[in-house]
Amino acid sequence: MESKYKRVIIKISGEALAGDAGFGLDSTVISYVVNQIKKVKDLGVEIGIIVGGGNFWRGRQALEMERTTADHMGMLATIMNSLALQDALEKNGMPTRVQTALTITRVAEPYILRKAQRHLEKGRIVIFACGTGNPYFSTDTGASLRAAEIGAEVLLLAKNIDGVYNKDPKKCADAVKYDEISYLDVIQQKLQAMDTTAITLCMDNQIPIIAFSLKEEDSILKAVCGEKIGTLIH
Repeated sequence: MESKYKRVIIKISGEALAGDAGFGLDSTVISYVVNQIKKVKDLGVEIGIIVGGGNFWRGRQALEMERTTADHMGMLATIMNSLALQDALEKNGMPTRVQTALTITRVAEPYILRKAQRHLEKGRIVIFACGTGNPYFSTDTGASLRAAEIGAEVLLLAKNIDGVYNKDPKKCADAVKYDEISYLDVIQQKLQAMDTTAITLCMDNQIPIIAFSLKEEDSILKAVCGEKIGTLIH
C-alpha cells in the first residue's frame, strides 16, 4: 500500500479508548490502535496525534462546576490518555513525544511548534495533549489548530461512529450517512461531527477531514492511503 499523505493528524476520541466499558482504558483497544499506527508509520508518514479525555472526564458532566475548572480537568484527562498511548507506542518500537499545551514539564514537553516539527522530521510520533490549552475549546478544535500549525495534509477523525450522519444513528433508525459533505453543510445542518470552531478552522485552512470508525479493520491505514472510508468533509 502507498500513502496518499506525507503528514497527518489523527484525532482519537477518549471514549474509543475505553472500549465497551465506556470508562478508563481498554488495553485491547490501545493495542489495536498502536498496531494500526505502526502500519501507517511504516509507510513513512509523519504522524501527530490528539487524544480526547472523555473516557475519564467531560466538562459537560460538571453541571454545577465553573466551566474553566471543568475544562482544565478535561485537559488533565487528555494527558493520562496521551501518556498511556506513548507508553504503548514506544513498547512497539515507535519513538514518541508528548507535548502539552499546559506546562507540566515533569511529565511531558511543553508544546513548541518548531520542536514538534523537528520531532516529526526525525520520524518521531508527536502526541499533542491538553487541546488548545484554553477553556471553552474542545480537543476537536485543538486537533484542527495543530493540523494547521504543523502543515498536516489531512485531519483523520477516528471515533466510535463510522462517519457523519444527518441525525444520530444511535437514536434514529432512518439516519443517513454522507460519503462526502462540505464544511458549510456540516455547520448549517448543525451536524455533530466536530464542533463549529474546529470545522471553521479546517475550512479556513483548507484541511480536509475524514471521519470514520476506529473499530473498522485497518481504518486509519485505509484513510491514509486514500481508500473510500467514512465521510470526507471538504
